[in-house]
Amino acid sequence: MTARTAIIVTHGQPSEPEPASRALAAFAARVSVLLAGWQVGSATLAEKGALAAVASAMPAGVIFPMFMTGGYFTRVAIPEHLRAGGVPGWQVLEPFGCDPMVHDLCVTLAREAAADQVLLAAHGSFKSPVPSDIARHVAGRIAVEAGVRADAAFIDQAPQLHGVRGFGPGAVCLPFFAAAGGHVSEDIPAALDKAGFQGRILPPVGLDARVPGIVAAAILAAKPVCAGDCRWTCKTG
Repeated sequence: MTARTAIIVTHGQPSEPEPASRALAAFAARVSVLLAGWQVGSATLAEKGALAAVASAMPAGVIFPMFMTGGYFTRVAIPEHLRAGGVPGWQVLEPFGCDPMVHDLCVTLAREAAADQVLLAAHGSFKSPVPSDIARHVAGRIAVEAGVRADAAFIDQAPQLHGVRGFGPGAVCLPFFAAAGGHVSEDIPAALDKAGFQGRILPPVGLDARVPGIVAAAILAAKPVCAGDCRWTCKTG
């Protein structure tokens, strides 16, 4: 790779794309400060043609997917958006949630919360086990390294958040999400209220102040997305 260019990509909010796009642009600006000599852009897939438009205005470099797991969006959707826009040469990197530094951060956040129980809230999928694999991996690390009960529960698959039990007032819910969209602001609180969850809900992992540094380091490392049958990442730890 010779070009020092990167585009940070998220799914965005199809029903209301502008706020998510503005938030992502602000995040990309914070990452750019940490990458001297780099040009860093941003685009959401929810904005039709946005990724191709940004990519066509820059020399081909790397795409950093701000997604919590590998799979369809990183291996299929992003390359298809680039091909449809006639923009060749870009390398798609491993997504945010697959980075062991993000898993380390989740453990740190659990410790900093001083909680006796941690519920990792993730999206999940009724169609694929891949999104739940990574969430369970992270919850397992929290349990071992923070020394607390740590379970993963999901919006879109079993075990679902609205069915969790046994979490007392000393518990925290850590949303395993890259941004503060509708799932974080509406779906998670509603599900936990239905479950009678007594603890605190922390901000999503992706909003932590240390995340721009993690993303900058990942861009510099430039690990390409796994193209094979490697589930959520090419390595398991």
